[in-house]
Amino acid sequence: MGKETNDFIKELRKGRPAVQQRLLNDYGPAVFRLIVRMVGQQEDAEEIYQDVFVKALTKIHTFDPEKASLQTWLGRIAYNEAVNHLRHSRLDIVFMDDDTLATDFEYEPDDTGSDGQTVMLLEQAIQLLPAADQTLLSLFYYENMSMKEIAYITGSIPSTIGSRLSRIRKKLYQTIMQFSDK
Repeated sequence: MGKETNDFIKELRKGRPAVQQRLLNDYGPAVFRLIVRMVGQQEDAEEIYQDVFVKALTKIHTFDPEKASLQTWLGRIAYNEAVNHLRHSRLDIVFMDDDTLATDFEYEPDDTGSDGQTVMLLEQAIQLLPAADQTLLSLFYYENMSMKEIAYITGSIPSTIGSRLSRIRKKLYQTIMQFSDK
């Protein structure tokens, strides 16, 4: 952790309002995107977003830069708060952490047609995925997080994340192929 980040954390721990505002400005958009992708509803996401930062600011003394970056730590709080919200809302969320499922890491989809059509089909296929799968895709592809960071956020292990991403890609490919056949 650099000196600037170390100083930033120290100031956060002192409860300095200007530094707290900087935390929201610097990390808030990514946290909000993660929450919206998980819960889907803007109003729910706004409420969860507030809860995340209240929790982060009250628990900043527990932040350990040896375990994760500040962004990853905030992501974990956001992920857990969104999952709790989904559980309490009785919405379906499916976690597939079974390492014993067979996966084929060399599997790559073939060309499915024009790029515009493929993107449209991909977006439709993603919407059909469970919230947990959408979240993994979001963290990996949109937030450019490593499997290690995603594993920290989700409370999993990197190899499990790799397996799940592989299964999700296969599921997306199969769904796109079904759309293309119609």
